Amino acid sequence: MPTQPMISVRGLRVAYGANEVLKGIDLDIEPGRFVALLGASGCGKTTLLRTLSGFNAAAAGSITVKGRDILAEPPERRGMAMVFQSYALWSHMNVGQNMGYGLKLRKVAPAEIRRRVGALLDMLGLAGFEDRPVTALSGGQRQRVALGRALAVEPEILLLDEPLSNLDARIRLQMRHEIRSIQRRLGLTAILVTHDREEAMVMADVVVVLDQGKIAQIGSPEDVFQRPASPYVASFMGAENIIDCQALRQGDGVVLQVPASDGVPQTRIESVHVADAERVVSGAVQVHFRSERASLQLQQSEPNGALQLPGRISQVSYLGGGYRCEVATSSGSFFIDHPSAVPHGAEVTVCVPADALHVYPRDPQRVAAAHV
Repeated sequence: MPTQPMISVRGLRVAYGANEVLKGIDLDIEPGRFVALLGASGCGKTTLLRTLSGFNAAAAGSITVKGRDILAEPPERRGMAMVFQSYALWSHMNVGQNMGYGLKLRKVAPAEIRRRVGALLDMLGLAGFEDRPVTALSGGQRQRVALGRALAVEPEILLLDEPLSNLDARIRLQMRHEIRSIQRRLGLTAILVTHDREEAMVMADVVVVLDQGKIAQIGSPEDVFQRPASPYVASFMGAENIIDCQALRQGDGVVLQVPASDGVPQTRIESVHVADAERVVSGAVQVHFRSERASLQLQQSEPNGALQLPGRISQVSYLGGGYRCEVATSSGSFFIDHPSAVPHGAEVTVCVPADALHVYPRDPQRVAAAHV
């Protein structure tokens, strides 16, 4: 028998004045899942989170929690707790008072407040900090206090609005794993808003990619990364190199042709199984690939089922574990990761394996924008 969703959203629309931000969201979240809402600024992910929590009003649609309609309920009756990007701690209160504040509002007995706060201080690595002013804490410690305040009310659902964006890189990496571990230990249903794809993939079971107020793709981190459903998702998940090609279906495979230009002969990949080949149609296509999936050859090699583009090194940057090379070709400039430095101006060939190519019908808007 199918599990009843913890949260079910149907036809959700939210507008700020005449500007419709969410345009009919349908989403089911199973109990105990960690879901990341991922997308560029302005895509609607924070609006969706705030509407779930009750801080934004919906123009249409429904939100249910375990089958109960909560759309008309105030935030405190939705069984959710939120950790804000700014932490939103009370500067005149100490750590213990901040963490127990929600319980005090709910008129929980002082002894029970002390018990819960003490347990959370131990869980969050803040034992002995109960009487310390929050103004005397580091950013990572403040983030833990904000998380503890949310967990103190024992919510069924934890909402996280970019809670790590104000932390330095080392603490952010540590807190990703700590929050994930706590969520698993307590069996909470968690929803995270982030614009950082690595953060979403590290922390979440399910990634929901939003684009202009609509859901572009839902899936596991592996599905969304390896099989992006659209050019937008492919670019957002790191496949930002784009080539315009012509595609021809041939049996179960695809023939790709890069048109000739500037004296460079037409490049052709014979029938191969590119990523998601079953949805490729013949005609004008745009091909996406990731920098790390391509390689550089210092001389033209024989065709081997890979897309090959001759070019010249125009820029090289050191990344720590290798180099990122910008290669100027007749089909555009591409960024390729390479293990060693390549001289500026060197002639190279970009080689991309067929299974690293994500192929989509040509986006007319992108073509128009390129000619503005």
